[in-house]
Formats: sequence, C-alpha cells, structure tokens
Amino acid sequence: MPQYFSETGSVEAVNARMGEDASPRLAQVMASLVGHLHAFIKDVQLTQEEWACAIDFLTRTGQLCSEQRQEFILLSDTLGVSMLVDAINNRRPSGATENTVLGPFHVAGAPRREMGANISADGKGESCLFEGRVLDPDGKPIQGARLDVWSDNADGYYDVQQPGAQPRWNNRGIFETGADGCYRFRGIKPVSYPIPHDGPVGKMLAALGRHPYRPAHMHFIVTAPGFQTVVTHTFVGDDPYIASDAVFGVKDALVAPFQKVSDGETLWRSPFDFVLVPVSP
Repeated sequence: MPQYFSETGSVEAVNARMGEDASPRLAQVMASLVGHLHAFIKDVQLTQEEWACAIDFLTRTGQLCSEQRQEFILLSDTLGVSMLVDAINNRRPSGATENTVLGPFHVAGAPRREMGANISADGKGESCLFEGRVLDPDGKPIQGARLDVWSDNADGYYDVQQPGAQPRWNNRGIFETGADGCYRFRGIKPVSYPIPHDGPVGKMLAALGRHPYRPAHMHFIVTAPGFQTVVTHTFVGDDPYIASDAVFGVKDALVAPFQKVSDGETLWRSPFDFVLVPVSP
C-alpha cells in the first residue's frame, strides 16, 4: 500500500522515502529532523505567509555568508545551538575547566611569546595581568601546556576586524608552561562588544527584543600532550551583559576575578587556573 502524504501521516510519508543506501547515522539524524520539524509546524500552525518569510530569512542569511563572515554560524550562536552542541561534545567531570564557543575571531599562527610578555601592541586600554596554572585533575602542574590567547582591543574590535588600523597580532599570543605549570602575560582588561547585527540575524534579535552584545572576555585555547583540548573564555564578572550574552557563552565557572591593582605593573590582575582532563585510552 503506497504511503501517500497526509497531514496526520506527514512524518511517516517523508521518512518512508529514505533509501536503504543511506548510512545508519544519516538515516537516524534525518528521520529525527523530519519528525521534529513537522511537529513544530503542526504545533504553531504555521501559515504560508510565515513559511515564505522563513524561506526569505534563510535565503538572505546564506547570501550574506562569505570568507570573511558566516551568518549561519551567527544564527546558530544566537539560538543557543552552538553552545548546546559544544556542551554535548565536551562533557567533563566536576572541577575540570569548561568549554565555551570558539568565536569567529581566532587566527592560527599567532606569535609565540616569552612568559610575562605584553600582548597589547596598540597601547590602548586598561592594562591587566593574566596569570595562573595549568593543572591535571589531581592538582599537579602540567609542563609544556600551550595557551593560545586573544582578545578585543579597548574599542571592542579584534585586530582582524581592523586590518591596518590595529597592529598585526594585537592582543594575541602563544605561551608555554614550564615545570611549575604556571602562565603569566600582560594584556588589557577586555571590553564588551556587539556581534555583527546589520544582517538577518541582527534583525531577528531586534524583532525579539534582544541586544547583540557579548560580555567582556579573554579567549583561551589550552592544549597539552595527553590531555583534552580546552576552548574557553574567562569573563569579566561585573560586565553589564554578563547575564545576557547574545550567544549564551557564559558559564558560572568561567567568570574570573578581575582585581584592581594599586602598586603593580598593571591596573588589573586576573588569576585563573585551568584544569585539564586526560585523554581516554
């Protein structure tokens, strides 16, 4: 008996067309996607005008994508999908440093710097000393851990957003721990900034009454042989957007101290330890 399409049997009709050559994982994912998508449409009783508006939104989102901009990743970020996928794929035991979104402004090949060096090359912003340790779950220091760090400048822009206006590799650097597992570098206290909001995603946020801002943060990728890679931020706790990050990247354990310094080499100090989990055998 043919499986013709009907409102009540829409999911079954679509999934019945799946061929036997589809991989088991693709079949599982697509069958679930069809089921949830059709359930959503039935739940909200989507109108034809609304569906046409959705198609137009997705079309404009794709048209804005380029080598310099990925509007679909921005859409994923602002809907919390990026953070959910990251959380599912980076479950760690209590006490281990948590992941968060990579963000679009990481650049491979940043210069390796001497421990304690200053990564701020434009002379702007309030100076800050970032320091701490890279540890294993038992609290033992990890030698040879690599910290790839980057942040925006005092105006809220990354160097790749302002080529020519900012020095190359401004607020970026790579550091490697010694036997004590300690790291230390100077930068600036980061500032909050808006994600790109001049496209379809920005219009969606405005229609939903949401702002486009990310709270101030320093980016870290921490790697060490034999340990899971950590992709994360440390956040400034008193930032006005700390509880409403446009991309949902804040986690309580990633809110770092930013302490005012009265007689040091910098205006601020931010201590934070990273705890890495061994790779499963």
